[in-house]
Amino acid sequence: MVIGDVRTRILDAAEELFAGRGYEATTTAVIAKLAKVPNRLIAQHFPDKIDLLVALVNERAVIEEGREVDAVPGDLAGTLARLARALPLRASPAMRRILFREADTHRSVNERLGRLNGELVRRARFALELATPGARGDAARLEVAAAMFAAALLYQENLCQLTGHQIDPDAVAELIAHSLV
Repeated sequence: MVIGDVRTRILDAAEELFAGRGYEATTTAVIAKLAKVPNRLIAQHFPDKIDLLVALVNERAVIEEGREVDAVPGDLAGTLARLARALPLRASPAMRRILFREADTHRSVNERLGRLNGELVRRARFALELATPGARGDAARLEVAAAMFAAALLYQENLCQLTGHQIDPDAVAELIAHSLV
């Protein structure tokens, strides 16, 4: 058995179980069973269960670096829609559930969620500044618009799970663009 393969199977199983049951309700024995590995292998890779949670959020909820913002001056809705489609956040729906579920009880998860949100707000604000060259003096409104846009993108999986309705990022972009005009 390849070591990387074992670690990946453990992380896959933990992601599925933490998302479905929650961190506290999931034992390493159940993770080992789903991953089809001996329980001792989990301890070799992750000495404590919290190490498994930290590895998940650090490795599977990331913001991609180096993406350029495709901003067109005067096209606020189009700029935000393109940003949403090229969203640099890489986190499965399960990982997003884990982030929000565990943020209240685990400081490392809360900090990770805060960093992800902060980076999305920063990129949305930058895109809005590029698309609205005349509105740079209205920093407070751009900040609120960027925060609302980032929140809609981050929370969309949770909202869909709660309401059964998928949020259309283009509609969110249009709504935010109209609020800035």
